[in-house]
Amino acid sequence: MRRDPAPSNRAVPRPALRNPALSHSALSEPGSQLPGPGLRSPGLFALLVLDGLLLGAIGLALTPMYAGAVPTPVGALLSIALLPWLVLRTGELDARPAVAGAPLLAWLLAVGVLGVGGPGGDVLLPATWQSALLVFGGLFAGLLALRKVLMGEVAGERGPTDVRGDD
Repeated sequence: MRRDPAPSNRAVPRPALRNPALSHSALSEPGSQLPGPGLRSPGLFALLVLDGLLLGAIGLALTPMYAGAVPTPVGALLSIALLPWLVLRTGELDARPAVAGAPLLAWLLAVGVLGVGGPGGDVLLPATWQSALLVFGGLFAGLLALRKVLMGEVAGERGPTDVRGDD
């Protein structure tokens, strides 16, 4: 039985990096480290989540407004306009779904808790079209923004992140 000689120090092919942001010159510098998967700015993250919570409470309070005899769901429109912005800015900090969707979850928590069992047992979310617009419009707008983050269409300082893994 013949044995092969010990393996030489020949180059072993390495798989190509999937994320183009990681193929930056930082990889070629000796002693450099890859950017970690952690949150870049925890203070800003906490502020964005708090903004989501406050947006839910303010949107809920402003939803049953009227301009004369015409119902004007100012809170619902405010939530539909601002919630995607909060999710996209959080997605720039970290593209992980739980982190990027945190303002949406905070908004949903505020609308759910205050709307159904509001302060003093008051129901702030009556069964009207304005309330439905607040809940479904805000949720739809926030989920669309979260989808953009997950598809890698939002790029922070680290570049786009592909979380699908089909490349």
